[in-house]
Amino acid sequence: MKTDPKNPETPPPGTKDRRGPGLRATFGGFALLAIGLMLAPTTARALPSFARQMDMQCTACHTEFPMLNQFGRTFKLTGYTESADSGKQLPLAVMLMPSITSTNTAQAGGAAPGFGDNNNYAMTQASIFYAGRLFGSFAKDIFGTNGAAVANKFGIFAQVTYDGIAKKWAWDNTELRFANKAEAGDNDVVYGVYANNNPAFQDPWNSTPAFGFPFSGSGLAPTPAAATLIEGGVSQQVGGFGAYAMVNDRFYFDVAGYRTLSTSFQKSMGVDPTGESQISKLAPYWRFAFERPAGEGRWEIGTFGMSASIYPGRDSSEGSDRLTDYGFDTQYQCPTAHGDFALLASWIHEHQSWNASEALGDTENLSDSLDSFKVTASYLHDKTYGLTVQYFSITGSKDEILYSGSQNGSPASDGFVFQADYLPFNKNGGPAFWPRSNVKFSLQYTMYNRFDGARNNYDGAGANASGNNTLYLEAWIAF
Repeated sequence: MKTDPKNPETPPPGTKDRRGPGLRATFGGFALLAIGLMLAPTTARALPSFARQMDMQCTACHTEFPMLNQFGRTFKLTGYTESADSGKQLPLAVMLMPSITSTNTAQAGGAAPGFGDNNNYAMTQASIFYAGRLFGSFAKDIFGTNGAAVANKFGIFAQVTYDGIAKKWAWDNTELRFANKAEAGDNDVVYGVYANNNPAFQDPWNSTPAFGFPFSGSGLAPTPAAATLIEGGVSQQVGGFGAYAMVNDRFYFDVAGYRTLSTSFQKSMGVDPTGESQISKLAPYWRFAFERPAGEGRWEIGTFGMSASIYPGRDSSEGSDRLTDYGFDTQYQCPTAHGDFALLASWIHEHQSWNASEALGDTENLSDSLDSFKVTASYLHDKTYGLTVQYFSITGSKDEILYSGSQNGSPASDGFVFQADYLPFNKNGGPAFWPRSNVKFSLQYTMYNRFDGARNNYDGAGANASGNNTLYLEAWIAF
């Protein structure tokens, strides 16, 4: 999440942590809900509305949800519109994330208003989705047979989320697509156009920021202050339009442009625009990738990026800053005799020109740089037991004003995320009264070697990065 130059110790107001907000809950409620789901009768899916539309189980599109496999990427590329055409239904789904958070060191004054210093119970996220074919299974009833042939090429992913820490509703990841298939000479092409509110949300791989690991995490634990713009820095604050094409299941091309939405619109969608970075002109986004079979699996390598002129804190009095992100990623997925293996890596370099912020006294330097690196290994055994390990690193220029809350003005943070998952319904499904439901129980531990410039000082001198280590227990429930 991008730091606010006017208040570098915290993310800009109105910017959401993509790992999820929270809703106050009790441990008893958490336990009863988990037990109730465990004892419920059976049929599974990351977004059950997609599963009901396809009349398939979760494992058709995912390894360990929400990570997509090859079929899942094709479903996304075709605009969420593929369907088994069975039954009449609207593409509705609900997601709940009850959780427990414990940090190595208690947070004086409370983890957030209304929460204790440590060992907090919360509903990390509660979301409602309208996701699938835009007109559900009713296009033929509305437009007739010929009209439905066109209408059913429109797909939607719309998410509304309750943030229990801020105690408010707001729109979340939202996208409208038109997708089609064609032939160009001897080449098979899937192409489409889209409008969304989160750069990289449209990407079909899990090695880019919008849907990268960790897919969820605590909203009640300290997290590093610095992140590149494309890593959620403008999510839900912008609107963008783009076009993409996948040629022969190998070559992927995607270009788009984004601009900050008006303050009145953001407020109407539950977002507080106060102090946010405003994109002053159309910001280009690009993505190019190559994927091919590799042994029994699939291998992808690509590049992506975004460049934006920014008014810091929506203040245009001194002109604009310029932030340019260049990213490279790779992903390898392979089914094994007893499970599914994935290896992912990404590196993002951000060049920061602070022409406006330096003049306003919000940065020490006229230019800085920031680098974000992640490498992740994941294995799902028998579609039920998952283990994921990630190393992450944030490094960049020292800036005493921009990172005034950091030790020595440094944005440096690095460490590991370890996560164990149990998916009891992943193969056979959830409650019969709402088919294709699913649940994932996760135990996640985040361990820091450095945190906002602070290292682990075993002699007790100075700040200690390990004080921010976080144990997080979560149930990800989708129905």
